[in-house]
Amino acid sequence: MIGLDPSPKLLSMARETIRSQAFPFPVELLQASAEAIPLRSGSLDTVVTTWTLCTIPNVTSALAEMCRVLKPDGRFLFVEHGLSPDPAVRRWQDRLTPIWKRISGGCHLNRAISQLVQDAGFRIDRIETGYMKGLKPITYMYEGFARPA
Repeated sequence: MIGLDPSPKLLSMARETIRSQAFPFPVELLQASAEAIPLRSGSLDTVVTTWTLCTIPNVTSALAEMCRVLKPDGRFLFVEHGLSPDPAVRRWQDRLTPIWKRISGGCHLNRAISQLVQDAGFRIDRIETGYMKGLKPITYMYEGFARPA
């Protein structure tokens, strides 16, 4: 398993967790940006993101990189929050995002996750969407998997 994060602090926390747990497989941690993944093309079976695509500065490049490093039959698994289909909620997401980004590590509330995934060269095989409990502008979820198109 390979973990990727640009933050030395978060990687340090991950290393501590790995040391304190009995993982049944080796774990390699890389300090790098998702926009420039330091791995060979077609080298991974699976890429997983969880509540990540909202904060990556150049999400389009990052998704293209994820597609690049996946094997042709590889899978991209994701759980993300993003743009709601409800126009009233979308307006709130657009209003709140500039402030929200500043207080929440760059998080965008209004990214159209399924469209971004498809535009990056993936074919979505399964997707479920809907609201979690909480305020609608921050709880519209996308969960699914995709393959390189």
